[in-house]
Amino acid sequence: MAQIRALYESIVVQMALRTIVGIFASDASGIVDSLVTNFYVDTVDPATGKPVRPCLLTVRVTRNMFDEVDFSRVEPFACLKSFGAQISRSPQELLPVRPIVDFDMVDPRFVDKPQILAGLESRPNLAELSPSDFEALITNLFEKMGLETRLTQASRDGGVDCVAWDMRPIVGGKVIVQAKRYRNTVGVSAVRDLYGTVMNEGAAKGILVATSGYGKAAYDFVRNKPLELLSGSHLLHLLEEHAGIKARIEFPEDWEDPRP
Repeated sequence: MAQIRALYESIVVQMALRTIVGIFASDASGIVDSLVTNFYVDTVDPATGKPVRPCLLTVRVTRNMFDEVDFSRVEPFACLKSFGAQISRSPQELLPVRPIVDFDMVDPRFVDKPQILAGLESRPNLAELSPSDFEALITNLFEKMGLETRLTQASRDGGVDCVAWDMRPIVGGKVIVQAKRYRNTVGVSAVRDLYGTVMNEGAAKGILVATSGYGKAAYDFVRNKPLELLSGSHLLHLLEEHAGIKARIEFPEDWEDPRP
């Protein structure tokens, strides 16, 4: 039995490494800069008798990481672990790991991302952006910060303005982003709605970005939850740090925030 377990794990690991080597080695033009690979098995849950598809291995490898390895002399398991791979502790028992990226990156809600950052004037006023441009701005910003991002349709988006993927092993995953152009404090109901959307989408994290700020009830609610609240001051800091844009947020006196 021990030999069977070792053989099963060896097959999974070697298939993953062979896939990585095959893709990068065949990319003579150097187009592929980063590769994420998940390995699933279609089987039956012995406890329920129903079909299941656990992920047994997930790994992200960059071109630079690949070029540093002599694959003719490596030990497959050690090589994948050096890449930061997450490997099932018991593949033969179908014990799953969480994929770095779930590859649900094709969604009818997604639309093309306009490059709002590139067209901003010096010291732009974020309050003057249209709702769709503000959402695109947030999407552009997170892309500058190293995330894979998708912008959703302006309507019927299920409370999702942007979907992002953090490619880092273990701590990464799918991120749901909501953007609020508010002059006044964002109510806790908006934070609760975000949490519900994160759970419904099966995401690893939710981020609420607002031009204003949040009250104590909102911060109390996000405690110990996979949620992050970014205020207007945080947003301005991120724009300057990652996009080199010094923006401002100035609403007219007659501004009315959208109703929840």
